[in-house]
Amino acid sequence: MWKTRATETLGIQVPIVGGTMQWLSRAPFVAAICNAGGLGILPSASFSSKEELRDEIRRTQDLTDNPFAVNINLFPMMRPFSVEEMIEVAHAEGVKILETSGRSPEPHMDRLKEKGPVLMHKCARVRDAGKAEALGLDLVTIVGTECGGHPSAEGVTTMVLLPKTVETVRIPVLAGGGIADGRGLMAALALGAEGIVLGTRLMATEECPLHPAFKAALVEADVTATGLLLMSHKAPIRAYLNATAREVLELEAKGAGLGDLLPKMAGVRGREAYEKGDLDGGLWPCGQAVGLVKKILPVRELFQEMLHEAHEIRRRWGLPT
Repeated sequence: MWKTRATETLGIQVPIVGGTMQWLSRAPFVAAICNAGGLGILPSASFSSKEELRDEIRRTQDLTDNPFAVNINLFPMMRPFSVEEMIEVAHAEGVKILETSGRSPEPHMDRLKEKGPVLMHKCARVRDAGKAEALGLDLVTIVGTECGGHPSAEGVTTMVLLPKTVETVRIPVLAGGGIADGRGLMAALALGAEGIVLGTRLMATEECPLHPAFKAALVEADVTATGLLLMSHKAPIRAYLNATAREVLELEAKGAGLGDLLPKMAGVRGREAYEKGDLDGGLWPCGQAVGLVKKILPVRELFQEMLHEAHEIRRRWGLPT
C-alpha cells in the first residue's frame, strides 16, 4: 500500500529517503536506511578524493543489496574534487541513482545521464523544481524553511511549498522539512508528495555515527532549538542554536561579512565536534523537526513505527490498510 511513483522509480519498499548529511551519511548508516526499505544517500562532498568516494561506494555495496544513491553537491564550497570526477566514480561503480543539490545541474546533464541512472534533484523553490523537470530529471525533492541545512531565503513552509510544487510539476515530488513521524508522512502524502525525506529525525538513530551527546541533545530539544543563520546574506542555514550559531548571529547582527562568518562555520569544525561530542564546537545543521524527536531507535524500528502510525491514521480515516 506504500507503493508510489517514487518508490517504483527508486526501487525501494517504503517512501522514505534519508537526507544527505555531510560527515554522517557513511556506508553503515546509508546501508541501514536501505536495508530498512528506504533510500540512503552517500554525500560525495564528505570525501577528499575520488579514491575515498570509490571505497565508500564499495563498502555500501558490501552492506546492502538494495538501491542507494550518491549526492553530487554543486555548491562551489562543497566540492573537494571536481563534479566531473564525482560523476565519473559513481558511474564507474555502477551507482544507479544520483542526487544533485546546491546549484542547477544543467551544466552537467549530459555527463549525469551517460550511464542512464535515475536522477533526482533537491531544491527549495518551486521555480527550481520546474527547471529540474524541464532538464529531464526523474524526481525532485522540495524542502521548506523548517529543514535543517539550506532552505530558501523565501521562507516558505513545507505545508505551502509542497502542494504548490505538486501543482507545478508532473514528476514525482519528495517532501522534506518538519517531518519526523507517521503523522508527517501522511500529511506529506495528503499534500501530493510521493515520498518524504528525513534528516534530523534520522540523526537520532542507533546507526547514525553521531556522538551520544548530540543524540541526547536531539531528544531533549524543543521546536525552538534551531535558527536561521546568514539571512542577511540571503544564504540561510538552519542550525541548532549552540554557542557557535549564536556567535554567528551576533556577528551577523553587527554587519559582519561572509569572510568573517564562514571560518566559524567551517565544515571541518563541525566534523570534529561530531566526533568529540562537543555540542558548541562547530555549526550543527538541524531542522525544526528536532522538537518531535522523543527517543533513539534503530533505523528499521523507526521506519516500522512511522508506518504503524501512518496505518493507524489511515484506519481512522476509513481507508484501506
